[in-house]
This record gives sequence, C-alpha cells and structure tokens, in this order.
Amino acid sequence: MARRLIRRVPGSCWSTSLVGQQERRHPRSEHRRRHRGDRGAAAVEAALVLPILLFIVFGLIDFGRLLNAQITVTQAAREGARAESLAADPTARAGSAAGSLGTVNVTVDRACPSPLDPSKEARVTVTYQFDFITPVGALAGLWGGGFGGPINVTSTGVMTCLA
Repeated sequence: MARRLIRRVPGSCWSTSLVGQQERRHPRSEHRRRHRGDRGAAAVEAALVLPILLFIVFGLIDFGRLLNAQITVTQAAREGARAESLAADPTARAGSAAGSLGTVNVTVDRACPSPLDPSKEARVTVTYQFDFITPVGALAGLWGGGFGGPINVTSTGVMTCLA
C-alpha cells in the first residue's frame, strides 16, 4: 500500500501525492505554462475596444440630454401657445416652462386678434441651442456626421384662440 505524503508542488498550492507515483502538476500551473505567450493580449484588446465603448457611452449620455431638451422645448412651445390663446404673455410662460434648459428663444408666429376669435389659432415657436457635454459631437463632425457644433432644437405649439 502506498503512503500518502503532503508536500509542496512548485508553482501551485499544497497538494497530496502518493509516494512512488509520478508527480502530477496542479491545473493552474499547467494553464500558466500553456498561455505564456498571451500575456499582453488583454491589454491590446482593451486598448482597441475601450475607445469604441466610450464613444457609445458618451453618445448615450448626449442623446439622453438631447431627447430631454426636445421634450422640454415641446412643452414650452405648448405652454407659450396656450398663454397666447388666453391673451397672456407667451414669452414669460414658455420661459418658465423651459426653466431647466436656461435661455430659450420664443417667437410668436401668429398672434390672436384683439377681440379673441375662436376661429383663429395662436402659433408660438420655441428654439433652444443644444451643446454637447461629451466629445461625441466633435468626433461625429470629424467622421462626417454633419453635427460637430451646437444643434438647434425647435418646436412649434398651436392652439385655438379662446374667448
């Protein structure tokens, strides 16, 4: 009967082996020996994939901000048209509706007549200049994306003049 010995196998953790039998290598040392030529592959792969991954993440951030700006500008145009249809100040109303964006340009395209006529419509256009906060806009401009600088976000609100 063979005697069990506990001994240290070089390059691995403690293992048991039988005296008189051939020494077995630990699976981790086999893996290291087999993949010795792949040492820098992970760094090269990360260097190739990281810029693409960052471009996608930055694009998602700016697209979310642009979508939020479009929704806010649409709401501001709707509120401005409502104020104009009720003979109130559309610029102040649209500016307060777009409060989180900052400065917006409000234009009254079609005003309600002085005695309010329900057959007429009030038309208010709100414009906001969107600026990218990530380098996506500049990179897209370099690749011919057509938008390297700020983007004008515009929305028009139309409402019937109420008496």
